[in-house]
Amino acid sequence: MRWGLMVLGGLMVVVGGTWLLQGVGILPGSFMTGQAFWAVVGTLVLFAGAVLCYLATRAGTRGRRR
Repeated sequence: MRWGLMVLGGLMVVVGGTWLLQGVGILPGSFMTGQAFWAVVGTLVLFAGAVLCYLATRAGTRGRRR
């Protein structure tokens, strides 16, 4: 489950970053270019993906005692 969350979170970070860059007009070539809606959605997806990656790394350290 830990690796699944990490992969999902990583994909969300990549997709959210792409949408954010297209929404603010840095990454041209799509119907999303220059649309504020996609900048906002991209930011939210990027943040959610980062949280999933963080939680996946924390889940891997929980329960290990030395």
